[in-house]
Amino acid sequence: MFSNQLCLLCNEEMRQELSWKSVFLKVTEKVCCETCNTKFERITGDRCRTCSRTLADSQDSVCYDCIRWEHDSTWSGCLSSNHSLFIYNDFLKEIIAKYKYRGDYAIAGAFAPYLKQYLAELEFDCLVPIPLSAERLRERGFNQAKGLAQMAGYSCQELLMRTHSEKQSKKSRHERIHAQQVFQLCSEEVQGKQILLLDDIYTTGSTLRQAAKVLKLAGAEEIKSLTLAR
Repeated sequence: MFSNQLCLLCNEEMRQELSWKSVFLKVTEKVCCETCNTKFERITGDRCRTCSRTLADSQDSVCYDCIRWEHDSTWSGCLSSNHSLFIYNDFLKEIIAKYKYRGDYAIAGAFAPYLKQYLAELEFDCLVPIPLSAERLRERGFNQAKGLAQMAGYSCQELLMRTHSEKQSKKSRHERIHAQQVFQLCSEEVQGKQILLLDDIYTTGSTLRQAAKVLKLAGAEEIKSLTLAR
């Protein structure tokens, strides 16, 4: 007995063998073919303990970027750590672009098993998606971070709102790092909480640290982040 369906990412047909055990136990069917799954490059080996960047020198535990962030009194201590699942290779760049900019919401299902496993291993009180501006939300129709959480079976608490609409992807590295604050608190339920921020990509860390700064000033105990790509 076989089940035929199309890969969520490449639309090639997948043929999966079904058994009575899989039917009764409600085993989750695969949504991506093995070819696509192997193109996701997991971040493994030595990595920065703060941002998950792969480290060439195994004797280092923190990358130079994170050292610079922590030496800046404005940002020191805001973000405890970032956890990223995959290397931002060309394949993942294209998949995330289809998800975010071309409105293919179902693609979030491809990441659900990975996120579900990682989220189960992290301790947090609140899962908070990085918010979009009202303008960007109208353009896309959904918040990509919130969509990832929902597909993984998690609910989010939207504790922040975005006050600036300029696209981060259009900014240079220097502009991102020195950008003015773009978030504000929209809920007081943060005092003493361990908060996990969720976003799709960690680039310079500026967006996540800006969000973490607002939450830290409001009394959050610790802020970590989880992103698909690094």
